[in-house]
Amino acid sequence: MMKKVDIIVLLLMILSINALGFEKVGVTSFQFMKISPDPRIAAMGGAYAAISRGTASLYGNPAALVYQKGLGTFISQTDYMFETQHTSVAASWGFGSIAVGVYGMSIDYGSIEVTDIANLGFVNGVFNPGLTGETITMGATDMGIGISQQLTDKFSYGLTSKYVIEDLSVDSEELLAWDLGVLYNSGYKSIILAATVRNFGPQVKYEEQSYPLPQTMNIGLSSHILGADNPLLMKSPMHDLLVTVDLVQPRDYAQQYNIGAEYSFNDLVFARSGYRINYDTQGFNFGLGFKLKRLALNYGYSDYGEKYSGVHRFSIGFINI
Repeated sequence: MMKKVDIIVLLLMILSINALGFEKVGVTSFQFMKISPDPRIAAMGGAYAAISRGTASLYGNPAALVYQKGLGTFISQTDYMFETQHTSVAASWGFGSIAVGVYGMSIDYGSIEVTDIANLGFVNGVFNPGLTGETITMGATDMGIGISQQLTDKFSYGLTSKYVIEDLSVDSEELLAWDLGVLYNSGYKSIILAATVRNFGPQVKYEEQSYPLPQTMNIGLSSHILGADNPLLMKSPMHDLLVTVDLVQPRDYAQQYNIGAEYSFNDLVFARSGYRINYDTQGFNFGLGFKLKRLALNYGYSDYGEKYSGVHRFSIGFINI
């Protein structure tokens, strides 16, 4: 009976998520909301739906927040392109079948020198391209609170509510948005199914024009090919190989696919790689991780092709999963 309940709840949740709709409007606002601060997820090609775990799941699938037992923390730094900096801090607490978490993320777009056509010309024989001597700074803030509950031994769900601000100096907008997630452990050979909707919320209005948020739906599947606990192919007490794939439906692009893999030795050293399919610039990703008792250190690199610089992510945190 419980198995039937698990399956029925999972199907209803996925159908409900799908019913939210994903009209491809071509242009979306608040693009920074697409960028994950988690080096592990980035290294595995952004395939987060079925492999998010613990505190960092606040940036992926909130249904996996319940895997955190006791106190967990997550701090990360992302050196994004065009000298943009992303700094993230999160904490969560798991007790019994429920977990709650909070996070904050600050995005620094840097400063821009102000120019004015009135200043254009030569000054004391030196050409001035219009600089006024003033600078403006721009940035964004994303902070939220999440909750996750384990309904059965196989099924969990999660919800994150977040307050988002973008300050472009000449204009500033703020709003509330939500992330939804479900996670289902099939009980067969470590196969996990999951689905998420991220950045669900109202449109953002700049001047007279409104633009939707970068709402994204992921449906994911993961399994341990090697491992100690019910692997798909071969048992191994020291070696583990996790593979995952996400079908991604963004609001502003055609269907995309994220695939990733994580090899670990004795649950101490981790090597990760992933690939993003049907993206304009993103493709290959890789990363490393180290865990000493509860302390976890992670690094992830994302390649953006020849025209753009690669993106580096670093994180440190305390986990208990």
